[in-house]
Amino acid sequence: MIDERVGKLARLLVDYSIEAGEGDQVLVSGEVGAGPLIRALYARLLQLGATPVPQVGLPGMQELFFEHAGELHYEEIPGATRAIYEAVDAQIGILAPSNTRALANVAPSKQQALQKRNKPLSEMMLEKDRWVLTLFPTEALAQEAHMNHSEYEEFVFEAMGLNESDPVRYWNDKSAEQERLIGRLEESREIRIVGLETDLTLSVEGRTFVNSAGRRNMPCGEVFTGPIEDSANGTVYFGVPAAIAGREISGARLRFEKGKVVEVSAEKGEEYLLSLLEADAGARYLGEIGIGTNYGIRRPSANILFDEKLGGTVHLAIGRSYAETGGKNDSSVHTDLVCDLREGGELYADGELIQENGRFLEFDLAGVNDAR
Repeated sequence: MIDERVGKLARLLVDYSIEAGEGDQVLVSGEVGAGPLIRALYARLLQLGATPVPQVGLPGMQELFFEHAGELHYEEIPGATRAIYEAVDAQIGILAPSNTRALANVAPSKQQALQKRNKPLSEMMLEKDRWVLTLFPTEALAQEAHMNHSEYEEFVFEAMGLNESDPVRYWNDKSAEQERLIGRLEESREIRIVGLETDLTLSVEGRTFVNSAGRRNMPCGEVFTGPIEDSANGTVYFGVPAAIAGREISGARLRFEKGKVVEVSAEKGEEYLLSLLEADAGARYLGEIGIGTNYGIRRPSANILFDEKLGGTVHLAIGRSYAETGGKNDSSVHTDLVCDLREGGELYADGELIQENGRFLEFDLAGVNDAR
C-alpha cells in the first residue's frame, strides 16, 4: 500500500505539480532518506521523455559545511551549482531529514549568510515558476511530530490526498473552491485576525492572492498574499510551535506598529527569533499572510510545510514577499509562524466575519477535504 502511494505521489508531482514533458530537464533534490520517492520520480520522468537530474544528499553534510566552510563559501555560489539551476526547466525538492535538530547548535549568523548567498538560486526557480517542495516521511520527522513511523506515514499521505482514487481531481476540486475564497478576499481592503492574545489588522488592498493547491507545495491547501508593507497594526500570538533550522520557536508574540515588529517575545526560541528579525532591514516587516485550508491535516506536526496549510489557521511570514502577490518587502529571511484560530478565533474581511472557530462561513473548503 505504501509503495502504491509513493508511485501516486511521484505521478502527482511530475504530471500535475510541475507538468513535466518530453525534453524537460528536472532537478530532483533530497536526502537519501527519500530514496523510494526519488527512484519513483526518476522512473516517471524517464517515462515521459524528461531527463531527471538527481541531487542526493547524505546525512551530516549540512553540519560538515557549517563546521568547515570558509568565508569564500558564504560569498559565492559555486559555478557548477549555478549552472545546474540555470539549465534545468523545473525542480522537485524533497525534505527527508535523518535528524531534525542537526543544525541546532549552528550559529544563526552562518545560516543567514548561507541563505543570503543562495537567494539568487531561489529567485531563479521562482522566475521559472515550475517547482514543487514536498516531504517524505522519515523516522526523524515522525519523532518530531510525536507519532510512530506508521502513524506518520498515514498522516502525510492523507494530507497529500493520496488516499483518494484520483489525487489530481482532489487537488483540482480544492483549487476551484479556493478560487471562490480568493474572489472574496480580493474584494477586501483590510483583514482582521482575532484570537487568543491576538487582534491584528493589515491591508491587502490591490494585492493579488495566490491559489496554492499542490503546484508549489505538496501537501498544499492555502491562499496567500503579501500585505501592504506598512499596514500591520496590533498583536498576534503564534500558538503552533515552529521547527526552524534545527530550532524550535513556540509561544511567540509580536506587536506591530505601521507594519514593523516593535515588540517580540517567545516562550521558547526567543533569542533565535530575535536573530531572524535582526537579519536585515526587511526582516521586521511582513512578507506574507496565508490562510490554511487543508482540513485533511488533522493536527500540527512541528513542520511548517504541513502546519501552515492546517485548516483553521492563519500564518504570517516575516521577511521576503513573493513578487507574484504584488508584495514589495525584500529580505533574506522568509519565516512562517502559525496562529491557530480553531478555538475561539475569528477572521474578518472589511469587518465581515468570514471564518469562525476555524470554519469558513460561506465556503466548502472543509467539505472538499472531509467528504471523501
